[in-house]
Amino acid sequence: MLALRLARGAHPLVLLRRLAVAAASAGTGFLLLCALGYALGHPQAAGSSALRLAWCVVPLAATVHFAVAVARTDPATRPRAALFTVGLGPARLMLLSAISTAIACTLGSMVALLFFLHLRGDISGLPLDGAAAELLGAGQPLPIAAVCTLLLIVPVAGTVAGALALRPRTVKSGARKGSSGRSGTSGTSGTSGTSGNASAENAEAAVGPGVADGEPAPPLPQPAGLPWGVALMAVGLAVETYAARDAAGASGFPLPGRLASSSAAVLGGWAVTAFGLALAGPALTYLCGQLLQSARPGAARLLAGRALQEESRRIGRPLGVLCAVASAGLAALHLYGGAAPRIGPLTVLGGSLVAGCAVLTLATAAIEARQSRSDTTAALLKLGAPASMLRGAAGLRALALLAVFGPLTWLVGTLAAAPLTG
Repeated sequence: MLALRLARGAHPLVLLRRLAVAAASAGTGFLLLCALGYALGHPQAAGSSALRLAWCVVPLAATVHFAVAVARTDPATRPRAALFTVGLGPARLMLLSAISTAIACTLGSMVALLFFLHLRGDISGLPLDGAAAELLGAGQPLPIAAVCTLLLIVPVAGTVAGALALRPRTVKSGARKGSSGRSGTSGTSGTSGTSGNASAENAEAAVGPGVADGEPAPPLPQPAGLPWGVALMAVGLAVETYAARDAAGASGFPLPGRLASSSAAVLGGWAVTAFGLALAGPALTYLCGQLLQSARPGAARLLAGRALQEESRRIGRPLGVLCAVASAGLAALHLYGGAAPRIGPLTVLGGSLVAGCAVLTLATAAIEARQSRSDTTAALLKLGAPASMLRGAAGLRALALLAVFGPLTWLVGTLAAAPLTG
C-alpha cells in the first residue's frame, strides 16, 4: 500500500517514466505472446517458433535495462532522514522500488494480454477485432500456464534486476573510497562505545574520505572496461568476417530481408561487437572528460571535463548501449543499400522497442546525473557563477561525447556490415 501511495503522489514526470516502463513491458509481453501464438498456429514449424521466441531476448534485455534506470532515478526511494526515523532504511527503500517496478511491468503485461486477445479475435466489439487471427493462432486454445509464464518474465526480471542494482552496499572501515554512486550506500564502522561516535563514523562514511577533514575528495579512477571492450569488439568483428566467408555452407538464420541467408556465427559476432561497445562506454566517457581538461582549459572546460569523469559510470554504459543499437541500424542501412526491406510489423515493433528503450535509458541516466549534481550546481550559482557558463559546460559535454562516440558508431556499423555486403 505504501508503494501505491508513493506512486499516486509522485511528480508527473516520474509517473511518465513509470508509464514508459509499462509501455515497454507491454511491447515485450506482446512479442512473447506473438511467438506463442505462432507456435500454436504452426505446430509443424517448431524450430521457427523457438527462433521467434529467442529473438525476444533482445527487447526483453532492453526493457529490463530501462526499468532499472527508472528505478534508480525514482525520488520516492531516495534515502531521507525522515524515512530513516520511521524505519525505512536502504533495504526497505529497495523493496519499495522493486514493488513499484513490479507494478509498472505487470500493468504492461496485462495490456499486452488484452491487445493479444483482441487481435486474435477472442475479445470482440473493438476496432481491429481479429486482424491478426491467422498469425496468432486463432481457434487454438491458449495454454494458461504458458501465457502466465511468458507474461511474468518481464515483471520478474525487471524486479530482480532493480533490486540487485539498488541493494544496500556496505563500506568496510579503513577501506573507504570516494564514490559517486547512489546516496543509499551505507557504511559499517564496527561497534562503538557511544552512539555519538557511531553517528560520526556513519557521517564520515556517507561523505567519503577527506571531506570530513575539509579536503576535497580525490577524483574517481578510470573505469577498467576499455581493454575488454576493445577486445570484444575486435573478436566480434573477426568472428563475423570469418563466418561470412563461408556463409554458403553455414546454417541459415532466418531474418527479414537480405539477412535471411546469414549464419548464426555472423549474428553472434555482431552481438559480441555490440556488447564490447557497451562495455567500453564508461571508459570512453571518462576519456572524453580527460580530453576536455587538456591543453590549458578554462573554467567551463574544467567543469565539463570533471563532470564527465564523475558521471562516466552512470551515463557511459547507457551511452554505449545506444551506440550499439545505432551501429546495428547503420549496418542495416548499409546492408539493404537503399532497397525497401521485407520486414513485418513485429520486426518493426521489436526494433522500435529496442531503440526507444536505449534512448529513454540514456535520457533517464542523464536525469539521474543532473540530480546528483544539483548540490554542486546550486553552490556554483550561490558563489556567483553565471548560468551561461553552466549551459556552456553542458554543451561542451554533449559535443565531446558526440565527437568520440559518433565516429566510433559509424566505424563499428560499417565494419559490421562489410562482410555481409561483400
